[in-house]
Amino acid sequence: MDPETAGGAAERHLIRYSGKAAFTSEVIARAAGTSVFTESGRELLDFTSGQMSAILGHSHPAIVATVREQVAHLDHLHSGMLSRPVIDLSRRLAESLPDPLEKALLLTTGAEANEAAVRMAKLVTGRHEVVSFARSWHGMTQAAANATYSAGRKGYGPAAPGNFALPVPDRFHPEIVDADGSLDWRRQLDMGFDLIDAQSVGSLAACLVEPILSSGGVIELPPGYLAALARKCRERDMLLILDEAQTGLCRTGDWYAFEAEGVVPDILTLSKTLGAGLPLAAVLTSAEIEQRAHDLGFLFFTTHVSDPLPAAVGNTVLDVLVRDHLDKRARDLGAALRDGLDELATRHEVIGDVRGRGLLLGVELVGDQVLGEGGADRLGAAVTRRCFDLGLHMNIVQLPGMGGTFRIAPPLTASDDEIARGVAILDQALTDAVRGL
Repeated sequence: MDPETAGGAAERHLIRYSGKAAFTSEVIARAAGTSVFTESGRELLDFTSGQMSAILGHSHPAIVATVREQVAHLDHLHSGMLSRPVIDLSRRLAESLPDPLEKALLLTTGAEANEAAVRMAKLVTGRHEVVSFARSWHGMTQAAANATYSAGRKGYGPAAPGNFALPVPDRFHPEIVDADGSLDWRRQLDMGFDLIDAQSVGSLAACLVEPILSSGGVIELPPGYLAALARKCRERDMLLILDEAQTGLCRTGDWYAFEAEGVVPDILTLSKTLGAGLPLAAVLTSAEIEQRAHDLGFLFFTTHVSDPLPAAVGNTVLDVLVRDHLDKRARDLGAALRDGLDELATRHEVIGDVRGRGLLLGVELVGDQVLGEGGADRLGAAVTRRCFDLGLHMNIVQLPGMGGTFRIAPPLTASDDEIARGVAILDQALTDAVRGL
């Protein structure tokens, strides 16, 4: 099928699921390493790791070998049966984490993991209210969607009662400032919980947050914030749930982003990076919380819980991360990428901020200041298109009143040359897009 025919078939037969965003203009035929290739033969550097998931790049030889072997040996079981890959992965995840996180539930997607975590928190606490950030993204299923505020809330009827939004501590767009004009996140956090306490019916169960808000604009929590948030939770007997779908497993230069703050959550959710592109997710918690949930009859029995095939892939992902020291690689490669982006910011006045950690970085455009009202949105779309034309796939988050922020998350296996090439393409795309507007 030629590209034009394929595009026509997509338009006729696919349900569009990305809001107002369009599908890419070309059909992807294959992928390898840090690149995807279109049916027309064009190569695109993949600076989003697929859907922020393929931390080992595409078609990694170790993953390919595991899938081939495991699918021929043991792929799917009744959900009450256990296999060696599931037992091994649960143990290895627990060993990679600080105490008391030692119990694992293996699922498929980040939304499903967050669903299970919230369900467990409600059962264990006997309460129902959930707090999350006002620019959060935790998934599209019921509890996850109710805790998601960055998009998708309007037009679907009433949300579940008891969901509260917490202000985002955005240092580039500070809502509450101190005497120096910097973000006063302590006062912001206090005021946020004052409002939550006023609205609560006395049934606060959990706080579900990302250590770095990705879809919220790559917002890294200020130093000390996560510890202060944990204290707020303890004061109210709430459970702290950390969603590390995008930040877990070396992406930020640490095995888990929360390690940088020395804060251990009550429940941790993993997905995307755990399967390196395949559908695998996990919920991890303490033996105490798991026992309490079990005593109360915790039920999360799904078709693909504890499936052996994705669990085998998860074990291989851990093997490669350890063998190739990819936590250090993420720090080193992230520093090189950050240097390149910072240098672009000195030459392109439409770059307002460069932020993030390891290989999860954000570049915020401020085109309104240069191109007038709405300029950042137009510029973001134009730069994204031009990057695509020049051979670079980029993802831009556009939130109301904020312009656009590129989420840059190449595979941890990218080469130094590929990082440099991606920065050079972004440089050219910024130049061309500004000239064209």
